[in-house]
Amino acid sequence: MTANLSAIFYLISGILFILALRGLSSPETSRQGNYFGIAGMTIAIVVTFLTVGSFNLGFVYILIFLLIGGSIGAFIAFRIPMTAMPELVAGFHSLVGLAAVFVAIAAFLKPEAFNLGQVGNIKLASLIEMSIGAAVGAITFSGSVIAFLKLQGIMSGAPITFKGQHILNLIIGISIFILVYFLCKSQLSNYFWILILTSFILGFLLIIPIGGADMPVVISMLNSYSGWAAAGIGFTLENSALIITGALVGSSGAILSYIMCKGMNRSFFNVILGGWGATDQPSTSASKEQKPVKSGNADDAAFLMKNASSVIIVPGYGMAVAQAQHALREMVDALKKNGVKVSYAIHPVAGRMPGHMNVLLAEANVPYDEVFELDEINNDFANCDVAYVIGANDVTNPVAKTDPQSPIYGMPVLDVEKSKSVLFVKRSLSPGYAGIDNDLFYRDNTLMLFADAKKMTEDIIKNL
Repeated sequence: MTANLSAIFYLISGILFILALRGLSSPETSRQGNYFGIAGMTIAIVVTFLTVGSFNLGFVYILIFLLIGGSIGAFIAFRIPMTAMPELVAGFHSLVGLAAVFVAIAAFLKPEAFNLGQVGNIKLASLIEMSIGAAVGAITFSGSVIAFLKLQGIMSGAPITFKGQHILNLIIGISIFILVYFLCKSQLSNYFWILILTSFILGFLLIIPIGGADMPVVISMLNSYSGWAAAGIGFTLENSALIITGALVGSSGAILSYIMCKGMNRSFFNVILGGWGATDQPSTSASKEQKPVKSGNADDAAFLMKNASSVIIVPGYGMAVAQAQHALREMVDALKKNGVKVSYAIHPVAGRMPGHMNVLLAEANVPYDEVFELDEINNDFANCDVAYVIGANDVTNPVAKTDPQSPIYGMPVLDVEKSKSVLFVKRSLSPGYAGIDNDLFYRDNTLMLFADAKKMTEDIIKNL
């Protein structure tokens, strides 16, 4: 395939990726957006294969590894539960970063294969591109691995900090730029390997101090990093499709991170440089013993909701863990038959990644016009008879508005405490992912429903 024809098809592929992002911006068009993305990626892969040229042993190796990787990816996608989707995204980000590092290594060791010059005499522009791509890719890989470990529960979700951490990160960051300079000047391989190792360390150090409450922002940020890494390597490979795709992913991830930080009343740089939560969190066990809690059962919850005129559902990670979205939809249908007005309130960072709750509700065929974001529905809680909170902890915590010492102070939360009655479904009084106690548990208008979210919802349906 000629270079001009390849460029045309890559341009078409890029347009399809833009349309995919446009489609994914709304639940109603998200399925169509996915189709555009699939079509764009298919075109990009086929054109890349045709551009390689003759059928040779290397071509066979590419097909074999494509088949192996595709099979593994498909197997994981079919088997992964929705609750583990954030971990999956973090894992995939790490692979994108590692791929960028491997391509940069291959280009540095054998530049003539990429038309970049000879060993020790690589074109300056290409050397800068592969250095940046390798550095960002390495940061993405190690940072995504830490995010995966935190989300999976293998590593504590609490911030891990030490004295002088920010200064160390700054020194390492400056060192990376210095290493790129000396690498471009001397082209010594030692600088290249030290650059990659230093970048791996920086990625690790950037993510470990970020607490669980900021994980949705971390996922979005790493998504952006993986895009910029891909774009940098795209310049090295002179592949316009990779440049376009990487730039789209990088910019959209950065914009999403900014929007989320704005929605949480947080500075993006503040999140990256420290995260929420302190390592010296006060114990919540003592406060739980001192504060009275009202608990109820499914019959109590059904009675309150049957006699309500309006109910607002607040889903969270507890709903995802219990896979209670289908039971929730069934409960809502029963309430509607009794003439109860029902709507859903979604916090921007409910769950473990952006859009987590929206995807789960869409899976249960919840009508899009019943789902509202925080800004759209927060004022409605004051006129609501019952708020049914199903596993949403930190995003409903009133201390975010009242306690300046709280790690989540200043974060906009759902005003569920303003409802006449609050039904809070939770297994125990344990703190949320941010590691702090929820003052909502102890409010006079709150009735705690201690049970698995799915089982409690199913029991409520029986009583309805």
